[in-house]
Amino acid sequence: SVELFSDLMRSIERCLADLLEMMEEKQKTAEKQDEELIQELQQEITELKMRNTELDHLLHTEDHFQLLQVMDVTLDPDTAHPILILSNDGKQVRHGDIEHGLPNNQKRFDHCTCVLGKDGFSSGRFYFEVQVNEKTKWDLGVAKESINRKGKVTVSPQDGFWVLGLWNENEYWACTDSYVLLSLRVKPQKVGVFVDYEEGLVSFYNVESKSHIYSFTGQSFTEKLYPLFSPCRNEKGTNSAPLIISSFNSNE
Repeated sequence: SVELFSDLMRSIERCLADLLEMMEEKQKTAEKQDEELIQELQQEITELKMRNTELDHLLHTEDHFQLLQVMDVTLDPDTAHPILILSNDGKQVRHGDIEHGLPNNQKRFDHCTCVLGKDGFSSGRFYFEVQVNEKTKWDLGVAKESINRKGKVTVSPQDGFWVLGLWNENEYWACTDSYVLLSLRVKPQKVGVFVDYEEGLVSFYNVESKSHIYSFTGQSFTEKLYPLFSPCRNEKGTNSAPLIISSFNSNE
């Protein structure tokens, strides 16, 4: 009887140990699931806050649009890097692989494959749109008149550039002093650029989805700003499509 009782106690102890181990595993699993759920909820809250910020920004921008100059931008051939090819109407620019024998005037970029718009602005609000579909790399935005156009150029607000770029087919960057990688839910086919000179604001929008991409805020503009475009290099034909500036008629 004593041996039987001892065997029974050992069996019960083993069962209790197994039960405790199973309960601990279930508790760990539940805690892990709770942590994952909390992380998912935090991510959803962050995304909702971002969307709310975008909506607030768009509402604020719609107020700005009431006094907006919709720019019919054309390119300035005197500023274009010699390897760029501009259309006759000044609305398109692409990389041409071979440099053309153009005079190296003070206005012309001689290293960066960039071109500026003909008209600059030193007050008010203005807006233009650029078709970027079929391209794997591009840069566009605005630049101040006194930017360095010779040799290698640092593209940042500190150096007079407020620029958004697509690199490596699907990496969108805001060219801030430290560069910011952007996470876009929809790939833009056409990008809108909005500038409020007095407010020190440069904003970029996905035209089709009517969504905000990025804004440079709290800037201090003291000289003329010009639209800036770079179709970037051809990349053996994979990036041969042009940047196309939208035209606006008098009814738009």
